[in-house]
Amino acid sequence: MTLLLEKHCQELPSGTPALTSDAIERFLEEVEGYAFDSGEKSISRRYEFSNYYETMAFVNAVAFIAHREDHHPDLEVSYKTCRVTYSTHSVGGISENDFICAAKINALLR
Repeated sequence: MTLLLEKHCQELPSGTPALTSDAIERFLEEVEGYAFDSGEKSISRRYEFSNYYETMAFVNAVAFIAHREDHHPDLEVSYKTCRVTYSTHSVGGISENDFICAAKINALLR
């Protein structure tokens, strides 16, 4: 199991450097299903469910993680899918916080 699950998000003030491409590639190995979008400077994953109820239960669990970690994703929700997208606005790109939350969300479905 990834060590990211044991970590918590840290406040990253404006001016903190974003992760390098090499670091992003290494972290992506720890969060199955997530992909990096260099144009959007984000990581995202599309989750699929059997019905709307399961999708909304997942969305509520993601909201709980986001609140607890104080790091909030963009969510695109439809009947049987939810796309979760992370980036760290204060660094203008990707931070370890994005991967910490992605790992915690993936753990919901194990």
